[in-house]
Amino acid sequence: MNDVTRPIVSVVVPAHNEEAVLAGNLDRLLADTEPGEFDVIVVANACSDRTAEVAVRPGVRVVETPVPGKANALRLGDELCATFPRIYLDADVELDSGSVRALVSALDRPGVLACAPVPVWDMTGVSWVARRMHKVHNELVAPFRALAGVGVYVLTEEGHAKVFPIPDVLSDDGWAHGSFAVHERVVVPQARSLVRPARTVSAHLKRRVRVRLGNRQLAALGRSAPEGRLRLGSLGALLTGGKVSPLDAGCYLAVLVMDRAMTRARTSRGGQVQWGTDTGSRSEPG
Repeated sequence: MNDVTRPIVSVVVPAHNEEAVLAGNLDRLLADTEPGEFDVIVVANACSDRTAEVAVRPGVRVVETPVPGKANALRLGDELCATFPRIYLDADVELDSGSVRALVSALDRPGVLACAPVPVWDMTGVSWVARRMHKVHNELVAPFRALAGVGVYVLTEEGHAKVFPIPDVLSDDGWAHGSFAVHERVVVPQARSLVRPARTVSAHLKRRVRVRLGNRQLAALGRSAPEGRLRLGSLGALLTGGKVSPLDAGCYLAVLVMDRAMTRARTSRGGQVQWGTDTGSRSEPG
């Protein structure tokens, strides 16, 4: 019989209507762990499904709040954490215990205040056009990706002071990413997160409107990524280098035009984008 151990990490999982995926992802997170090794807090945020119920299991504390907003859920979960470092994990992203330990170990390096895993993209059920578009987009952002866009980021106590209390931003990972100099955050090759991108162009466009508005919000708050914006010239380099095909690039550019048109239309109407469940990359409850 194993004694309960002191947790090596706290994990905050904000969850809004995540009944379909949360239980399985928590099982994978806790598999092969010692009792009490991970301090896991699930914040069921303004849910109308069984999210809180399916999250209940040994090693997980479940908190429910009627107040909507991912930033609020992160702040609430953060207040309950037992230790540092702290992982902030999207409920629909898979992260296993080995990756958690690798992330924690990476923060022992001098000067490293934050880290994230390498994303693995699950293309199951993704449409032909969306698959090509995702391929180009991932190649474009890969050189600059660290804390943003992988569904997981990890903070030391010193790094936490740079990020929290997190304001009511649309892009919490973008806020975290922009809070650090390049040398203060690292990608950990030994850690992997399984991310499910939008399966259709329509679902991708809905997500991208939120991303663009979130980026504008971060810029207004002075938290843009230090690497700056992506340039279309980088797409030419990918073509020249043979990393993407002309057909891939054509699909990407067509979706990009639609993306920017939708963002302009939403902005001109003064529309607001709120945090919610992205069902465009979901499976059915199992």
